Amino acid sequence: MKADIDLDITGKTFASGLLPELIGVLRRSRPGDLVAVVGDEERVGPDLETWCRFTGNPLLESTVEEGRTRWVFRCGPVAVPAEDRPVGSRVWLYTNFDCNLRCDYCCVRSSPTTPQRALGLERVRRIASEAADLGIGEFFVTGGEPFLLPDIGEILQACAAAAPTTVLTNGMLFAGRGLETLRALPRERVILQISLDSATPERHDRHRGKGSWARACRGIERARAEGFRVRLAATVSDDAEAQEFELFLDAQKVCAEDRVIRRVALRGFAEQGLALARADLVPEITITVDGVYWHPVGADDADLLLTAKIFPLAEAFAALRRALDRENEHRHRLATIFNCA
Repeated sequence: MKADIDLDITGKTFASGLLPELIGVLRRSRPGDLVAVVGDEERVGPDLETWCRFTGNPLLESTVEEGRTRWVFRCGPVAVPAEDRPVGSRVWLYTNFDCNLRCDYCCVRSSPTTPQRALGLERVRRIASEAADLGIGEFFVTGGEPFLLPDIGEILQACAAAAPTTVLTNGMLFAGRGLETLRALPRERVILQISLDSATPERHDRHRGKGSWARACRGIERARAEGFRVRLAATVSDDAEAQEFELFLDAQKVCAEDRVIRRVALRGFAEQGLALARADLVPEITITVDGVYWHPVGADDADLLLTAKIFPLAEAFAALRRALDRENEHRHRLATIFNCA
């Protein structure tokens, strides 16, 4: 993982001068900077992890090379919980709906035979150009499989120039043109969120197709080798599967900020899962070629469509806020309509 600041602590520990070094780094860093700490004493790790947790600077990675340990932490607190996140600060873009896989629980019915329905580079560029005035702090680019698009590199460049960008992918297309596209992206502005549903191939392949687990793992290794921050995202059916995957991520030393574990939603291809209505979902602006939706989990469903008109983007944001006001008013009315005294 590429760092903004490198700190070589040689043999120092918290008992022999490491703490002043860390405080000095924080004073000269900016929120969001990545700091790499390289030392000769691997035993510093648990104390450094405790310090990171206590100070709100999340530890992202720990690696050992040629007898030296390298830890990377981010300056600043972890992500804001969804319920406290300002509406519209995160924007989801469905760049396309076609996919090289047909996952049996895909919430937007993507597959190799699904029509592409591409959002298009020009629309994305306009969205990115209007982002600053609307307070958009992050873009999430998803599909379908975004790396099927020949212009996905330009799309991600446009998004990343406006705000930090995470692209959701199955990680299977990082070869040939896909690898060239990957290498051209700015590592400090683009995060790869790669789907991996289980610690072993059986369950992942049952839902996503034979051989997909191994190819996803190769994609994860390739992305990390190219210097990208990688989040691992698992879709699970129950708490037992979630706990099993958590243990796997613990063993792999994947930090909490880089793991996403979500339940199957009863939408799209899924025949069972969590039944989610608009009232169950904290709204997140989601844009597809068909319009603006309440949340990415229902970006192919009419019940979550806010408006078919994307531009001007400020009006799409206003449509979301009007819909949210109506939802809140409805909740209040239901809460007060039945009085016993």
